[in-house]
Amino acid sequence: MTKLVDEIKTDLGFIRSHTLQPRWFKVLKILIVLGFPVGYALLFGLAKTVLFVVVFFLLSALVHMVYRAKTNKWKQSWLDFVVVEKNGEAKAERIGKYYYTAVVVNAIVALAISQLLV
Repeated sequence: MTKLVDEIKTDLGFIRSHTLQPRWFKVLKILIVLGFPVGYALLFGLAKTVLFVVVFFLLSALVHMVYRAKTNKWKQSWLDFVVVEKNGEAKAERIGKYYYTAVVVNAIVALAISQLLV
């Protein structure tokens, strides 16, 4: 269990420190992640919202874990995740079309599942 907590701390530290997007973009993503479920619940009800959030979270966690594994914990380039070496240290420089396409596909799949199953 402590190893899992350490891995989560590693990822949270990366999320807070990376410069892949400007700070306002990170804030916008947080507002969307918090605001979308509220609007979804108002439109479709709590059951569909819970199912959407669970499916989206699971699919996004899968994408996160694949990127995490393929980039050796954010230390090497893979697909659209670019790492450059600066002053002897690996620095994440860019993430783009594949990652965000996967996030959009996750949202569409979660939307479809939540609408069809509940």
